[in-house]
Amino acid sequence: MTTSPVADDASAEIPAFPQPRAAVCPFDPSPELRGLAGRGPLTRVRSWNDSTPWAVTGHAEQKTLLSDPRLSADFSHPGFPSPVPHTGGERQSTDLSFVGMDDPEHARLRRMVSGAFTIKRVEAMRPVVREMVDDFIGRMLAGPKPADLVQALALPLPSLVISELLGVPYEDHEFFQTNSKVLVSAVATPEERAAAHANLSGYLDELVGEKLARPGDDLLSGLGRQITAGELTRREAAAMGVLLLLGGHETTANMITMGTLLLLQHPEQLARVREADDPKVIAAAVEELLRYLSVVHLGRRRTALEDIEIAGRTIRAGEGVILLGELANRDPAVFPDPDRLDIGRDARHHQAFGVGTHHCLGQPLARMELQVVYPTLFRRVPTLRMAADLADIPFKYDAVIYGVYELPVTW
Repeated sequence: MTTSPVADDASAEIPAFPQPRAAVCPFDPSPELRGLAGRGPLTRVRSWNDSTPWAVTGHAEQKTLLSDPRLSADFSHPGFPSPVPHTGGERQSTDLSFVGMDDPEHARLRRMVSGAFTIKRVEAMRPVVREMVDDFIGRMLAGPKPADLVQALALPLPSLVISELLGVPYEDHEFFQTNSKVLVSAVATPEERAAAHANLSGYLDELVGEKLARPGDDLLSGLGRQITAGELTRREAAAMGVLLLLGGHETTANMITMGTLLLLQHPEQLARVREADDPKVIAAAVEELLRYLSVVHLGRRRTALEDIEIAGRTIRAGEGVILLGELANRDPAVFPDPDRLDIGRDARHHQAFGVGTHHCLGQPLARMELQVVYPTLFRRVPTLRMAADLADIPFKYDAVIYGVYELPVTW
């Protein structure tokens, strides 16, 4: 039987986490983060509150642990390694979000919305999303140069898609985008995040009430019918709406801008995307961009419910665990020459969407949107180029989801 090497880790300097990315290599993990992988597949890190959770760096170990029911996603555990400071009230406000629940409650709530995100349902939306992309690009081309790709395409597209799916009025996009931005900030105060969450929760609760009175053919109306049937509470429905609205636009928006920016730095790879007439080539390119960029860059967080032995270490019950997908997706044991962008590689085993029961519910939708955006953008605007130096691009070093605040482009 192995034992937890607490003494060994205590005798060595425990590195702080997270570490800022190097400005000269904004697409890569920081040298300090890479150094964690050199300490083994599991090592301790020091968090903002001076706690020392386990950081899991290996691809195989992350896959195993993310599928292990002895790790809990419940935010309320005392040892849960929150990525940001929080207040008790803020934590309580997120209690009804199934992303922070364990099975069977997690599975019960997730099943109520999972049907909207099946591959079949998502594929039926592809022609509509293609029209949306063409429309946003057309507006950009008709406007002044340079344009900010974030505001012209990357943010409005997934915002419109998830709004249509949920039944949220798109004209409210500035409201929910502003509050979402606070919730994914790593530097917002606990009070600011709690206020933003309360704003979105109140907004979604009102919408759920409207759907109960006048149901339509959208996801929130479906939740309303489950409320009427006694299968769901109104508070649970509003919490699910907040989760889906936030998750449905933030990550995809950042992948659109980061993927575009990365391809502009690799013109030979960009040309392969632009010229491909095989959907499988585009699909493979999207998987490689997801692997390479890993925009959910502060790790997936869990708490051990029991002692877990793995890779010669023992994670004790009650200890926090941070699973670093950013490093798993650069594991050379799984991805040869992992720091090389190669849209032709088989990157399907990346962990950008997580693994196990908590894997990203909306991944079919995100994949489809990215598969439409990248080739359409580069075919319609073949001369697209940056209108600012890479060093001047404002990267989201201070956000839970990595990306850029602005991406000036011209053509």
